Amino acid sequence: MTTTGEPCWVQLSTDDVDTAISFYGELFGWSAGEASEEFGGYRMFLRGQEPIAGLVPTADGVASTWSVFLQTPDLARTLERGTASGGRVVIEPMQIADLGSMAELVDPAGAAVGAWQADGFPGFVTRAEDGAPAWFETLTTSYDDAVAFYRDAFGWDTHVMSDTPEFRYTTLGLNENARAGVMDASGFLSGEPARWQFYVQVADTDETVARAVATGGEVVVAAEDTPYGRIATMEDPSGIRFCVLGHDLEAS
Repeated sequence: MTTTGEPCWVQLSTDDVDTAISFYGELFGWSAGEASEEFGGYRMFLRGQEPIAGLVPTADGVASTWSVFLQTPDLARTLERGTASGGRVVIEPMQIADLGSMAELVDPAGAAVGAWQADGFPGFVTRAEDGAPAWFETLTTSYDDAVAFYRDAFGWDTHVMSDTPEFRYTTLGLNENARAGVMDASGFLSGEPARWQFYVQVADTDETVARAVATGGEVVVAAEDTPYGRIATMEDPSGIRFCVLGHDLEAS
């Protein structure tokens, strides 16, 4: 069952498409579909035969990044309520053939997030399996405003997971039904802008990190154990940040 406002798609914008296809193919086993001339060379990364992420070629000077899209049943209402909640629209609504409609907002802390109203294309259909997105969160410098924004703009059913001075975190959905989170990152972003990030599930975090480094990636945050799995943050050969999350699958 779909949860209102849950992440439904991720998308890589890069000025080096060929390297991205090779790198993520080696790392996660993804292949790349054919480029669409109608949509500026847009491709889809495929996990097996299923679309798992988007791939957008960018021009020189345009920031390269991974983006997260949240589903909405009413794009116009999301943009209206998002603006009223302190966000701003940076990409106006756009119909994508018969697939759906997209837009992009910046939340009150400055984190960019996509909005997707599906018609024929719901986004990825596999989650929390090896080679698929497993978790999504925004690292925010304006925690209370961000929680209110996602609740109001995207209809999040918010639940406080932790509210201590050391760790403030709110989730979309509760416990095992949680779909994404808002983390108060004001204490450790150290001047970095607020952002959305997501984790791709892998069978072995350390082995994945080693392969990433061997194929041109760099480690940003070394692998560490958490209550939710072993995580690491890296950059691909173009300097675009991404995260992985490994589970002890035999024990789960």
